[in-house]
Amino acid sequence: MTKIRRIILTEQEMPRQWYNLAADVKCPPFMSPNGPVPPEAWAPVFPMNLVEQEYSTQRWIDIPEEVLSLLTRWRPAPMHRAYDLERALGTPARIYYKNESLSPCGSHKPNTAVVQAWYNKQAGTKRLTTETGAGQWGSALAFACSLIGLDCKVFMVRVSYGQKPLPKLMMQTWGAQCVPSPSMETQAGRAVLEQDPDTPGSLGIAISEAIEAAVTDPKGQTKYALGSVLNHVMLHQTIIGLEAKKQLEKAGEKLPDIVIGCAGGGSNFAGLSFPFVYDKIHGSKIEIIPVEPASCPSLTRGHYVYDHGDNAKMTPLVAMHSLGHNFIPAPIHAGGLRYHGMSPLVSRAVEDGLMSPRAINQLECYEAGMLFARTEGIIPAPESCHAIAATIQEAKKAKEEGKEKVILFNLSGHGLFDLLGYEKFMNGQLTDYELPQEIIDKNHEVLAGYPLP
Repeated sequence: MTKIRRIILTEQEMPRQWYNLAADVKCPPFMSPNGPVPPEAWAPVFPMNLVEQEYSTQRWIDIPEEVLSLLTRWRPAPMHRAYDLERALGTPARIYYKNESLSPCGSHKPNTAVVQAWYNKQAGTKRLTTETGAGQWGSALAFACSLIGLDCKVFMVRVSYGQKPLPKLMMQTWGAQCVPSPSMETQAGRAVLEQDPDTPGSLGIAISEAIEAAVTDPKGQTKYALGSVLNHVMLHQTIIGLEAKKQLEKAGEKLPDIVIGCAGGGSNFAGLSFPFVYDKIHGSKIEIIPVEPASCPSLTRGHYVYDHGDNAKMTPLVAMHSLGHNFIPAPIHAGGLRYHGMSPLVSRAVEDGLMSPRAINQLECYEAGMLFARTEGIIPAPESCHAIAATIQEAKKAKEEGKEKVILFNLSGHGLFDLLGYEKFMNGQLTDYELPQEIIDKNHEVLAGYPLP
């Protein structure tokens, strides 16, 4: 019998609801100097229909029919059985991956970009601002705004703006304005450049600029859109894991033994893993592994604290694993994983023992990406290479133990815009960088006096 490599769902089989982990994992509230932050305090930043989702503890939230229709442009996404990778590793493990690289932008990011643009349109928003690291989120929001009919402005981390010209061109093709961050267009950007004119930038800085650009619109027609971290973003991405559950059942599997995703702010990892966290909470034995860069190890070495989500401290205090809001990450090529903090829900789930975070160095990740490309045929994004590297580690462990484990990971995006990174890897121009403890300690000092979760 021919092996079935791709497990496909029809549009009729798409999930009709998102799963909200906030119903089952309790996060501390957002905080300000005056105490917990009420929902209405977010009104200058987000439309209230998304704020309602951010604060919701309802387990299942209906996906509007118009949103489902928009998502069918690329969903349901296929699940693949990685037969050739399994054979190359000689593992008894059965490896599956959810292929999120087939969206118009080549990543998982449109799963929430289109949703956020739609809800903003319903609320009367005229334009959106945002930040982007590697460009996946910026290009996704540019695509979504083009689709929905909104203006879009993206502040792109300066080092990625130089490293990754093609995502920038994608944004511009879809009609968005893309500027390197820090820029001279905002007070937050000017302040950073005054201190360090040669800074590579960071997602924290770009977030400050994007929020400032939104809240200072004199006409009040601009809102901010975030591609990761916050609860409503995690919510929209759970369509990944909910589809994956149906596909595993079609493949004759019950539940995976191991679920893996790369984690920067948490969106693609949460999208795949949260529906399985629900099963783990209710007794299933599943190991759930968020994988981050050793150069930006917020989950594995950061502190679980209250911290700001941005460099200029424009956001409320968020309970999360953090390296400090003033952290400037090393310019590794996995730009989407260079964030100082982590999703509050992911952070709380780690604290509750529901997840086992892991940090992996850049070179091992690229080696994994090369093996995946030469076996499965897809060149993965540098971010996704982190999930692949952990998958290979677990597949080898299954071989050593002689166990037939089921491993599921998320291929969050393709790497066709990141070939310069692959070129540098093949030419021996990339190096590993593990964050020194003294930098973590120094950045943690700025949180002295902040409340504790």
